[in-house]
Amino acid sequence: MAPNSTFNILMYSHDTYGLGHIRRTMAIASHLRAEGINILILTGSPIVGRFAFPEQIDFVRIPGMIKMTNEEYLPLSIKINPLHALEIRKNIITATAKTFQPHLFIVDKEPLGLKREILPTLRWLRRCMPHSRTILGLRDIMDDAETVQRDWSKRKVYDSLAELYSEIWVYGVREFYDPIAQYAIPAPVRDKMHFTGYIPRRIPSAKAAARTREELGIGMDEPLVVATTGGGGDGYGVMDAYLSMLERTNASRDFRSVLITGPFMPQAARKKIFKRARKAQAQTFIFYRQMEKLMAAADLVVSMGGYNTLCEVLSQGTLSLVIPRETPRMEQRIRAEAFHRQGLIDFIPWKECTPENLFAHIRRLLDHPETYHQALERFQLTGIQTMQRRISAFRNASHVATC
Repeated sequence: MAPNSTFNILMYSHDTYGLGHIRRTMAIASHLRAEGINILILTGSPIVGRFAFPEQIDFVRIPGMIKMTNEEYLPLSIKINPLHALEIRKNIITATAKTFQPHLFIVDKEPLGLKREILPTLRWLRRCMPHSRTILGLRDIMDDAETVQRDWSKRKVYDSLAELYSEIWVYGVREFYDPIAQYAIPAPVRDKMHFTGYIPRRIPSAKAAARTREELGIGMDEPLVVATTGGGGDGYGVMDAYLSMLERTNASRDFRSVLITGPFMPQAARKKIFKRARKAQAQTFIFYRQMEKLMAAADLVVSMGGYNTLCEVLSQGTLSLVIPRETPRMEQRIRAEAFHRQGLIDFIPWKECTPENLFAHIRRLLDHPETYHQALERFQLTGIQTMQRRISAFRNASHVATC
C-alpha cells in the first residue's frame, strides 16, 4: 500500500446495554486516528451522539436492541418485530462494509455480533477482501472460566475464532489474568492472540482538573470522592450503599461527593438517588460528558470496577475503590481481585459493603494513599502503542482488491 493512501478502519460495537462497549470503541478510535486513516464506527448505542467526534472519525447508527434474557433481545425504541429489527441491523452492517471497504475490521467482544448479525460481513470480507484483516477485541476478563468455556463451546465460538479472524487482541495483561489458560483456548486460536495491555484514556492537564473542581464549587483543599456506575442500568445498589454511608456517618464533613448515576438507570430509581443526594449534600449528574476531567479532579473514585472505568481511573493515577457486582457475571469481582493483588486498587466484596465499612475504606484510602500512588506510577497502559504497531505493519503490507 502506498504510504499516502487512505487506510480504512471499520469498528463494530453491538451496544445492547450500558456504556462499556461504545466507550472502549471511542477510546480506541480517538487514539488510532492519524493522517491517512479513516475510522467508521457501527454502533447500536442510543447515546453515541453525545460523544464528540473528531475529524476522520464518524459513526453509523444501527437500531438499538435491549437484552431481556440470554436469548431474547427487543428493539430499544422502534416498535417492530425483533427479527425485523435484527434484519435491518444486519443489512446496514453488511452494506456499510461493502461500501466502505475496510482494510481493518475491529469487532468488540462478540465474535459474531448480536445474534450472529456480522457473520455475513465477516464471510464477505474473507471472500471478497482477503487482504483485509479481521480483528476481535476482547476485554481482559469475560466471566469465570467455567461459564465462558461452556458458553463458547455451545455457540461454537472457538470455531469462529479459528476460521473468521486474522488476530485476536486481548485488552489486558496476561500476568494479571490469563484467558488462554482460563478459557481453554485451542492452539490454532492461541497463535492469533496478542495481549495489548490496558487501553489508556486521555489525561487532562492539571489546569483542566482544577477548572472542573472550580465549576463544581469544590476547593483545592477539599477531598473529592466521585461515585460512578457506568451506564447505571445495574448501578442502583452501589449508589444506594454510598448514600446510606453519607446518611449514617459524618462523611459529608470529611469529603465532598459527586455521584454519576448513568443514563440507563431506571427513572424511578434515579429520582430516589437525586432526592437523597440533595439531603446528603452530594452533587448528582445523570451523565458527565468529560469523565476524564472529573476523574482527574477527584481524590478517589468509587465504582463497580468495569473495564472502562478502571482504565479511565488508572490513566489519571487516581485512587480507586471498587464494589464489584457478582451477578449475572463474575467479571467485575475477578478483575477487582486481580487489580487488588497488584496493589492498584482497593475493593469491598458486595456482602461486606456496609455503610460503616465503606466509610472506613474511603477514609483509609484518603489518609494513606502512598502505596497505591506508588503502584499507579509504575503501571503502564500499553494498549494503544501495541495496536498502533500492529496497524503500522498492516498498512505496510496492505492491498486492496474486491469482488
